Amino acid sequence: MKKYLLFLLLCTGEYTFAQQIAPLTVEKIMRDPKWMGTSPTNFRWTGDSKTLYFNWNPDNRAKEELFKISNSSTKPVKAAEKEDEKLLGLNYIYNKDKSLGLVEKSGDIYLQNFKTKKETRLTNTMDRESNPVFLTNGDVAYQLGDNIFQLNMKTAETKQITNFVKGKAAGRTPAKPTTEQDSWLKAQQTELFDIIKKRNAETRNGGARGGRGRFGSSSSETKSLKSLYTDDKFLNGVVISPDGRFVTYKLTAPAQNNRSTIVPNYVTASGYTEDIPGRTKVGENENISQGFIFDTQRDTVYAIQTATISGIKDIPDFYKDYPKQLDSLKKKNADRPVNFFGPIWNESGSTGIMVATSADNKDRWILKLDELTGKFDLIDRQHDEAWIGGPGISGFYQGSTGWIDNNRFYYQSEATGYSHLYVANVSTGNKKQLTSGKWEVQSVQLSKDNSTFYLKANKEHPGITNLFKISVNGGELVQITTMKGLNDLTLSPDEKYVAINYSYLNKPGELYLQPNKAGAKAIKITESTTAEFNSYKWREPDMVSFKNRYGADVYARVYKSDKPHPNHPAVVFVHGAGYLQNVHFGWSTYFREFMFNNLLADNGYTVIDIDYTASSGYGRDHRTGIYRHMGGKDLTDQVDGVKFLVDKYGVNPKHVGLYGGSYGGFITLMAMFNESDVFASGAALRSVTDWAHYNHGYTSNILNDPFNDPIAYKKSSPIYFADKLKGNLLMAHGMVDVNVHFQDIVRITQRFIELGKNNWELAVYPVEDHGFIEPSSWTDEYKRIFKLYENTLKK
Repeated sequence: MKKYLLFLLLCTGEYTFAQQIAPLTVEKIMRDPKWMGTSPTNFRWTGDSKTLYFNWNPDNRAKEELFKISNSSTKPVKAAEKEDEKLLGLNYIYNKDKSLGLVEKSGDIYLQNFKTKKETRLTNTMDRESNPVFLTNGDVAYQLGDNIFQLNMKTAETKQITNFVKGKAAGRTPAKPTTEQDSWLKAQQTELFDIIKKRNAETRNGGARGGRGRFGSSSSETKSLKSLYTDDKFLNGVVISPDGRFVTYKLTAPAQNNRSTIVPNYVTASGYTEDIPGRTKVGENENISQGFIFDTQRDTVYAIQTATISGIKDIPDFYKDYPKQLDSLKKKNADRPVNFFGPIWNESGSTGIMVATSADNKDRWILKLDELTGKFDLIDRQHDEAWIGGPGISGFYQGSTGWIDNNRFYYQSEATGYSHLYVANVSTGNKKQLTSGKWEVQSVQLSKDNSTFYLKANKEHPGITNLFKISVNGGELVQITTMKGLNDLTLSPDEKYVAINYSYLNKPGELYLQPNKAGAKAIKITESTTAEFNSYKWREPDMVSFKNRYGADVYARVYKSDKPHPNHPAVVFVHGAGYLQNVHFGWSTYFREFMFNNLLADNGYTVIDIDYTASSGYGRDHRTGIYRHMGGKDLTDQVDGVKFLVDKYGVNPKHVGLYGGSYGGFITLMAMFNESDVFASGAALRSVTDWAHYNHGYTSNILNDPFNDPIAYKKSSPIYFADKLKGNLLMAHGMVDVNVHFQDIVRITQRFIELGKNNWELAVYPVEDHGFIEPSSWTDEYKRIFKLYENTLKK
């Protein structure tokens, strides 16, 4: 009997061991990701900071469920969704002493008294009220439809502040902007002449002298509010100043004569081909906005004066390559179009700051608004002949900006080559840089008492993020979290705790909880990965760096093979998005590719994954190194990476392939065309083949517009180099891709046909968008990639 039990135990042990060493397959790793386990997401605290909620799926159910922990008991428990969600912290707008808060809920405005813990509903309508703010006199202002209303908190009277009217006034001619001189002359007339005073009073009281209003009421009771006509433009960006006097807004003329793309959908429920409306292409006309100020006290409207912005007439340097266009622009001497964000008012309402970005992407200004004239004083100008960008800096929103007090305004800038935190005193004009070094401030949060900045930064290593704090006055940068990896952070409202989504190279994200103190220990809360996922020993890739041919440091991950194939083949993985970081110490968003790279290493390949020029996390020069030439330094970094593998890892330079999706697919095409002696085979997935057919927001930053800078597009688009294809190329593309359209791959396919090329293959996926969803599609795609390498790199 004992021998029989021993035999059973040995068999069981052998079976378990066999399970643990079962080889990776494409079918296994490309299943629904739930087989790996589901990491917790969407961390949010209750307003009292006692409970943290998050979404999680530890039981592999059909969908995630709501869980919670408290800061006293860290065991996750399921939450009653409908009840517990009501306790979640809301994004209140506070009054000066933070005793009161305003919040919009379901289209109505609520007032929370934090001392009495009483909530008062201020509006209850079928329409949506939004953007509530406290005015300096204690009243509440909010937006209903297009208009601003003011609620007197003492009398409960509601007063309409603006009267925006769609269309044009009958017989109205456009009014010229009111100048300071116009306003002064008008005031002088009123001061000197009684007849002007009398007529002004009659106008305010409803028109005809001696007239009476409705139902016999006197004309003095008739309401009169200036009509603010929007013509045929869109109204947006309506902001009231804290003292209630000024309302700023933008009128945007929609772009004319643009043509949107159409993506055909072939596999539909109806059985008919259905068209998906798409985007415009780079270089199309853009919306044009004009900013205005409505002075309620003077009852007048005037335009924001862009002509007063420093450098508004500057011409980008790239026009030097186009002398005729340059001469034409010099003759026009026109102001460049700009986009405005704000104003962002200080607490007292004495100063408003506007963030402006040029439509050509070359400038970002921090501007102090003179609300009486619509003119500006310059606080900071960041200029870049490539394009403005970097963490906390953007051409699409106001970035990491805000007030510390009534005089000090903070913002981020790449002035030193890396995105750092600055504070400007708008009264004195003095600017102070709070952080410095060859690392980036990736996000900024001002403490509730306005004394401290909390920063997420990669100070230790470009691929390690942690939480730091620094006084708003500058000084020592104190590190709060210390775990080596990626730390995504959520501070509790009372700032006593930090929830951390922590991940490592071969470990998906898990929830940790740590007191918000330097040196405090982070406690692990969740365990999410499955036994099946844990049964394989996922590699910790070598974290390396090498010098590229231009002398810059390039960071990479290398997946070594324990048993290299006799050919010593190698594969380069090229991450997508261009401006994205994948060589970090955390779990990759490219988790399927991470697993596939492990599979390749198991099968004798050495794999390298490079944060090439244009990747994020490395400062301005790295970010903009591809300006006017995509497929330049970002491609030669791949070639230099292969040389690094040959020198350090013994790779055979004759047996190298590469693959990547989106931007990675674009680089793969450029590599197969322009570096055919280096790469024997490549798999280009959902690739951009011609940048003139991609979107405006992304492409115009890097290559300008096709009609203004055709040189840049011809140097950067694979379709112009298709005749150089020598190696073995696999292309794969989703047919309902609304990002990089299927048309892209069709056009280059036609080029191959016309060129007589026969060493290429196209796999199409009829139901897939840019990011694949169906496991069957992922499996088919990566089986083809693996087969390509097995047939070309091992023979």
